[in-house]
Amino acid sequence: MPKGKIYLAAGISGLLAVAGIAPQSFAANETVTVVLPEEPPSLEPCESKHSSVGRVLIQNITEPLTVIDPQTGKVKPELATSWEQTAPDTWRFHLREGVKFSDGAPFDARAVVASIERLQRGDMTCNTKQQTLGGVDVQTTIVSDYVVDFKTNKPIPIFPTMMTVVQMSSPNMKLEGASRRPIGTGPYVLTAWNAGTDITVERRDDYWGEKPVVAGARYVWRSESALRAAMVATGEADLTPIISVADANNPETDLAYPNGETTRLRISTNVPPLDDKRVRLALNLAIDREGLKVLFGEEAKLAEQLVGPNVNGFNPDIQPFPYDPEKAKQLLAEAKADGVPVDKAITIIGRNEIYVNAGEALEAMQAMWSEVGLNTQIRMFDTGNWLRYQNRPFPEPDMANLHQDQHDNLLGDATFTAFNKYDSEGVNSAVYDKRVDDLIAKAEPATGETRTKAFQEAFKLLHDDIVADVYMYHMIGYTRVSPRLDWRPSLATNSEIDLSEIRFQASE
Repeated sequence: MPKGKIYLAAGISGLLAVAGIAPQSFAANETVTVVLPEEPPSLEPCESKHSSVGRVLIQNITEPLTVIDPQTGKVKPELATSWEQTAPDTWRFHLREGVKFSDGAPFDARAVVASIERLQRGDMTCNTKQQTLGGVDVQTTIVSDYVVDFKTNKPIPIFPTMMTVVQMSSPNMKLEGASRRPIGTGPYVLTAWNAGTDITVERRDDYWGEKPVVAGARYVWRSESALRAAMVATGEADLTPIISVADANNPETDLAYPNGETTRLRISTNVPPLDDKRVRLALNLAIDREGLKVLFGEEAKLAEQLVGPNVNGFNPDIQPFPYDPEKAKQLLAEAKADGVPVDKAITIIGRNEIYVNAGEALEAMQAMWSEVGLNTQIRMFDTGNWLRYQNRPFPEPDMANLHQDQHDNLLGDATFTAFNKYDSEGVNSAVYDKRVDDLIAKAEPATGETRTKAFQEAFKLLHDDIVADVYMYHMIGYTRVSPRLDWRPSLATNSEIDLSEIRFQASE
C-alpha cells in the first residue's frame, strides 16, 4: 500500500476509534446502514417536511396520495388512483383499494380524513401544513369508502401537487404531540428507536406494492462530516446523504448533486435596529459570498430569492447583492446619525448541522459583520429548540435576530414558499407587508402567466425593497455511497431517502 494510503487508513481508523466505533466489514447484503448528520426530533408524519424526519419517514414508512414524477415534474397517482376538480374550491380523489397500514387498519376514506385532521391539529405546529398548505383550510367529506372530497377555503388549482407531501397515517395513531411511533402504508415498519443511538426499520411482508430489495435499514447519526465519510469508507455505513465539499475527495464513491435547497438568514424586520432597511441592506453588502463558497463548493449558486430556477415564480431579473463592505459602513453610519441603534446586539439563531459547515459559515459571516461595525452573537441550537425560533409565536419576539434557515421547494411552484415564509400570517414569516400579502393572494388562485408574474413581483419586492433576508446560496449536496450499493442521489435526497430505490451491486 502506498504511504499516503497507509496514513489515510490510519487516520480513518483513529477517527472511528475516538467515536467508539470499530471498523468492520460491510453489513449483510439485505440491509443497509445510513449515517445522518442529526437525530430526528420525532417521526411525526405531519412533521415530515423537516429533512431530519423525512429522510427516515417518506416513502419508507409513510406514503402520500400523489407523487411528483422526477423525470417530467408531473403529478402521478400513489395512494390515490385518480382525481378531478368538481368545483373551483373542491377536488375529488379516488383511493387505491386493498391497501393496509402496518397495524392492519385499512387505507380508506376514513383514514384520509384522519390524516388531514392530524395535519390541521391544534396541539402543535405541523410544518407540512404550514409549508405546504399555509393559509389553506381543508374540509374533507367521505363520498364512499374509497372516494373523498376536499373542499378548500379558496380555489387551489394545484391541490393535487400539494397532496404529494401530505403523508397518510393510520387512524389509530394518537394525537398526543409529535409521535415517535409512525404507522403508515409504506414498505417498511419502524422496529426500534434507541434514543441517542439508532433507528431501525424492517421490510413489510404485506406491503401493497412492489417488494423492495433492501430488507431493512439502520439509521445512525454523527455530527462530523469527516466521521460520516469515514464510516462509509470503512464499511461501517453504506451511505451518508450529506458530507462537506472538503470530504468529497473520492470520485469512486462521492457524488455532487443539486439538492433543491436554498439557504438564508431570516431577518426580524420589525425589531430595531433590523427594522431599518439600511441595516438590512448593510448585512447583505458586508458578506463575501464568493469567498464563502470554499465551505460549500464552487457549484453553489449565489441566492437572490428563496426558490430556484426550476420553480414557477422564480424571477430571473433579480441580481444577488454585491460584496461592498464600504457601502455597508456608509449605510450604517447614515442610520446611526438618524438615531437607529446600530450598536445593539443582533443574535444569530443557528442550528447544529442544518447543513454542512453551517457553524463555520456563521462564524465567518459574524467576522465580516464585525468589520463593518455590526455587533452579532451566535446561539446554536439542536433541531427541537431551533424550531421554536422558526415558528410563530416566536419565543423572544423583541429580540433582534437572524434565523439560519434552509428551504427546499421540490414541488415546482412558489406557493410552497411564499405564504409560509413571507405572508404576514405565515408561520415562519418575519415580514409584515400588505404589498407582499396582496401579491401572494393574487397568485395562489390564479393559473398561467398571472400566477407566475404575481410571485415574481413578490420575490422582487422582498429582495429589492424590503430586503427580507440575508441571502446565501442555491445549494449543492455531496454524498458518499458504498461501492456495494447501486444508488445515486437525486434532487430530493436531502429531504428523503427512498430505500426501495436502492439496489446492490452484482459482485456483492
